[in-house]
Formats: sequence, structure tokens, C-alpha cells
Amino acid sequence: MIAIIDYGGGNIGSVRNALDYLYVQYVVTDNQNIIKKADKIILPGQGRFGDVMKKLKEKRLDKLLTEEINNKKPYLGICIGLQILFERGDEDPGIPGLGIFKGSVPKFNVKLKVPQIGWNNIEQKKKSVINFDGDFFYFVHSYFVKPVDKEIILATSNYEKEFVCAVEKDSVLATQFHPEKSGKAGLKILRKWC
Repeated sequence: MIAIIDYGGGNIGSVRNALDYLYVQYVVTDNQNIIKKADKIILPGQGRFGDVMKKLKEKRLDKLLTEEINNKKPYLGICIGLQILFERGDEDPGIPGLGIFKGSVPKFNVKLKVPQIGWNNIEQKKKSVINFDGDFFYFVHSYFVKPVDKEIILATSNYEKEFVCAVEKDSVLATQFHPEKSGKAGLKILRKWC
């Protein structure tokens, strides 16, 4: 069973639709006991860094997520679900992230329109059971992650400048793009991860 974390925001509907299409069992929940019993966790995207962290704290899910990830429970983070894994975000500098990974979440400083909205291809940087090199995925974001540990970088994309768009370490896979909104390429990732 997969637990989709309901923190009071995010893009839960599209994730549900994708998992329904794949005939994957899941539950949308903020119940700590159900999350602990789940085999895997998905934290879907959309939202402001500080707002998401506040909501997770209010529901006491921040510590639970950290514990479950540290205990190697498979975790898929999408968009903001990637960003909150880091120590801090420029969007809300006074509010710390989960701190699973060292690094920050700065805003794009580019001449192109921000946020980046639309399709972009990615380049895989290391081997993984999930292969998406060269595929196009759907992005909606103004911020991107800057990991201190380059070993966790799974893939990058380019929006005037190269940026990290996916990380992977141990049981964690997290993407800046939205696989649930990325057609066949995205469904391929979700199927493999599930």
C-alpha cells in the first residue's frame, strides 16, 4: 500500500488519477499510523516551501517523514516534495526544510520567464533502476534544488542554466518535474517506482 501524504495542499488529484490508471493501490492520508504501516510514501507537489513545512508541522508529519525516510521507507517526492528534503528555501528563508539532504532551494535567476511552465527534457547523470534520459517532462516551478552532495544528483535539466531536476539516494527518489502530468514518460517512472 502506498500512502499519498495529505498535508492540506499539493497536487493530489493528478497523482491519484495516474495511480488509478496504473491500477496501483494507495490511500490519501494524514494519519500517522497509516503512514507508518504503508510500504511507500508519495509527497505530491505544488505549494510554497514555508506553507508546506508549516502544514506538515501542524499535522506532526515533519518528524514522521524524517523518521520514515531515515528508516529507508521508499519515498517519492514531487516538486515541493523534492524541495522540502533540503535544509532551507529562499522562498521562506526563516523556515527550515526537513534537512534530509544538505543544500538550499534558490530561485531561478534567468532572463527567461519565471516560473518555468511547460515541457523540458532532462539528462540522467547516474545509473538507476529508473531510466528517463532524454525524455520530456512537465515542469511548473520558480525554485530549484542545489545539493551539497553531488552524488545524489540523478538528473539535470536546462532553463537557460543547468539545474538539478531529480535526486536519488537510498530509498529516496524525488523530482522537480511532475511525472503524474508527463504523459507516457511520467507513467513509466511511476509504474517502475510503484
